[in-house]
Amino acid sequence: MKSIVILISGRGSNMEAIVRAAIPGARIAAVISNRPNAGGLAFAAAHGIATAVVDHTTYTDRAAFDAALAGAIDSHTPDLVVLAGFMRVLTADFVRHYEGRLINIHPSLLPSFTGLHTHRRALAAGVRVHGTTVHFVTAELDCGPIIIQAVVPVMAGDTEETLTARVLAQEHRIFPQAVRWIVEERVRIEGNMARVAGARESGVMISPPPEDV
Repeated sequence: MKSIVILISGRGSNMEAIVRAAIPGARIAAVISNRPNAGGLAFAAAHGIATAVVDHTTYTDRAAFDAALAGAIDSHTPDLVVLAGFMRVLTADFVRHYEGRLINIHPSLLPSFTGLHTHRRALAAGVRVHGTTVHFVTAELDCGPIIIQAVVPVMAGDTEETLTARVLAQEHRIFPQAVRWIVEERVRIEGNMARVAGARESGVMISPPPEDV
């Protein structure tokens, strides 16, 4: 059984998708937020999952917050730490502490549109396709080895809201898939790439959603 800690900052819809997937061999040990009013905490508690808050506003600097956050995470001895809409930039020391067991979902087809406001920037750039990426976290922001991506078309007349909704639907499909692959010990990192053993699709753009093999 793999122990998983999920970090959120808001409503936690990706966390919900992972919990609802009921991945065999996975135990969601805790959901931790940096915001006391994060909506996802209530969902986790209602599903019998331990919750905690490490409020970043109460710490004098990023390093102090990250140290407190790591303490809260490590109390659950996780095999995997999942950033599911966790809106904090983490220090290099924190990332190194969880090297190889820290993953994130980013709302773009990395390496395009790292950082914030990805959907707005994609529309402004006039791209024809957009999407989402699950990747391992490294010290360089949004640049870790890619596990899986999903692509969606950018439609004529799209707004930031409509594009966001289309991408989010794919996030809810590929994030549980990536976690499942890791729990099944099918993912390995080779340099700057992640490989998935036995999967028909891995580390590439997928639409419609991935099929398990």
